[in-house]
Amino acid sequence: MSQSYATLPDLILEPLVKSALMEDLGTYGDITTRAVIPADVTYTARLNARADGVASGLQVAAIAFRLVDPTLQIRMLKRDGERISKGDTLMEIDGAAASILSGERVALNFAGRLTGIATLTAAFVAETAGTQTRVTCTRKTTPGLRIVEKQAVLHGGGFNHRFSLSDAILIKDNHIAAAGGVRAVLEATKAHASHMMRVEIEVDTLTQLDEVLRTGGADVVLLDNMDTPTLQEAVKLTAGRMVLEASGNMKLERIAEVAATGVDYISSGALTHSAQTLDLGLDF
Repeated sequence: MSQSYATLPDLILEPLVKSALMEDLGTYGDITTRAVIPADVTYTARLNARADGVASGLQVAAIAFRLVDPTLQIRMLKRDGERISKGDTLMEIDGAAASILSGERVALNFAGRLTGIATLTAAFVAETAGTQTRVTCTRKTTPGLRIVEKQAVLHGGGFNHRFSLSDAILIKDNHIAAAGGVRAVLEATKAHASHMMRVEIEVDTLTQLDEVLRTGGADVVLLDNMDTPTLQEAVKLTAGRMVLEASGNMKLERIAEVAATGVDYISSGALTHSAQTLDLGLDF
């Protein structure tokens, strides 16, 4: 399920995890654990799945435990991107019980949230079977968590859209309105864009699509909130001259019929903003 480049260096993820731990530990640490658990008590804890899904965030969870206590011994029994079943043990953590308890909530928050995203993404991808259409996420991510949420999309078999406003030029409807129309905005882009920069433009109608095709200057056209028959016409009109991305109202039950139109990509903010956290638990 996972793609080979879906694992990031721990160094990139550590600041994000450290920030979450600092938030959770507060100004004086885990006072409950410190009060009731002797420092020399050791345990083996198991991170268990309580529902079926596709794993993600296990790397992040392991970082959380190691940042709390580098002496903890962690055995990864499942990897990010693997399908998991209810009852599976995903990870074992050996060492000081106090350390495990102090890292538990942050580790579970990340792993449950990201596994939910990977699981929903896998469901979307399954609906495209037999087509060349790829499922991609958007920038509708939780502030501060974009890098790991987009990583979870990769673990679910999806693809990533822009990570930031500086990655590529994406001309939206408000850009078109403010710039004076499709031709004006594309001509401005041609004058200023680097030869290394990809250009995508959003259209709402076949008339706008035709103008884009006649004007040129874009690599990708985003077909926004079009019904399925209109998407089919857009594919015919474009005839392979530009990459087509269907977006807007891309719910799970609609993905198969949209993929069948022949669009190259389906983008959905739901992958990250509407995924339900998968139930995971840490058991001693």
